[in-house]
Amino acid sequence: MQQAPYSIDFDHGITAIDVEYVRPKLDASHLILHRGRAAFVDTGTTHSVPGLLRAMADRDIQPEQVDYVFVTHVHLDHAGGAGALMQALPKAIAVVHPRGARHLAEPEKLIAGTRAVYGDEAFERMYGDIIPIPAERIHVPKDGEVLELAGRPLGIMFTEGHARHHYCLTDASAGGVFTGDSFGISYRELDGPSGPFVFPTTTPVHFDPKAAHEAVDRIMALAPRYLFLTHFSRVAATQELARAMHECLDAFVELARHNRDQPDRTRLMEQAMYACLDNRLDASGFEGTQEFRHEILDDDVRLNVQGLEFWLDHADK
Repeated sequence: MQQAPYSIDFDHGITAIDVEYVRPKLDASHLILHRGRAAFVDTGTTHSVPGLLRAMADRDIQPEQVDYVFVTHVHLDHAGGAGALMQALPKAIAVVHPRGARHLAEPEKLIAGTRAVYGDEAFERMYGDIIPIPAERIHVPKDGEVLELAGRPLGIMFTEGHARHHYCLTDASAGGVFTGDSFGISYRELDGPSGPFVFPTTTPVHFDPKAAHEAVDRIMALAPRYLFLTHFSRVAATQELARAMHECLDAFVELARHNRDQPDRTRLMEQAMYACLDNRLDASGFEGTQEFRHEILDDDVRLNVQGLEFWLDHADK
């Protein structure tokens, strides 16, 4: 029998499920259950789908009970498993941003772009087969549209900055916002005495600092109690975390501009970004070793720098 993945059951029928991507507690899918109907928010990869189905079965949720698969954006750590999951959910509709819908119906360009970032061997190991979703099973929402899950309103709020094909899902009943990557990353292993540690994700290729700041402000303007981040799940929606996001976005932009014309700018930017996060961890009271910090942060530093370099070369002229 498929072993159930690590999960956390919150109130208001929300469950965070570890999609077992790269390492434990890096990437989550969220399952919402309300009055016998269910929805997923993000899916992980195709490799994640058996674990998601096991988590449903453990909670006595049948495939026919799932009405929606909400895809906050089409990066494959969030959406790579959407096609395979939809095959197992006969009544579900995938809700995908207008700029992302065609990539899930015809994923060849998305696959090629991800292979370019990670390489062929890593792509196969991390993502597996990407299964198209039939266009008639995709709903393309408008900004501000509200969909109902058995009477529970779930709102679509377009948020750029991390990706142009990104939206957040608002859940007034839970006082929460499912933020995808628009409110950055907060790994539970980095929680310290002052609470969660958060930092932006600027991965290729759509990073836009102005839009990223606006996304944080738009989320906080809703006055949510909780934020459900894909990396990794629920944090309290505090002004301190919002301030940390704004400060860190500014720091990332500054280190990118400072090293723009250096011949070895990639190395220098990676060093500067790690130092920025390392110093912020110290300031938060976190006591983890340097070895542990590198273990948790190095992959994000590398990908964030790739995104910042693309921004330097294409957008910040």
